[in-house]
Amino acid sequence: MNNPSKNLAEYIKKNLRKKYTEESLKWALINQGYSKTIVERAINQAHQEIAKTAPILKEKPIIRHEILDENDEPIEVKKSWLKRIFRV
Repeated sequence: MNNPSKNLAEYIKKNLRKKYTEESLKWALINQGYSKTIVERAINQAHQEIAKTAPILKEKPIIRHEILDENDEPIEVKKSWLKRIFRV
């Protein structure tokens, strides 16, 4: 017996790769006569299957920022007097 959620999950994954939005796929399927519950279940199943194939990050990215002046030179920002007192 075919599982409609499984077939729809494959359809959703394929079209997400084609850059269709999840919302547009959801309403297209509902307008084709699929129940909202089955469509939402298929979307959740597609998310779970996509998450299984996603790469696991080994380390956290380091985010750095700096303030630049009009010549693109870094500006040293001094701490406020309150932060200097409490060493925050």
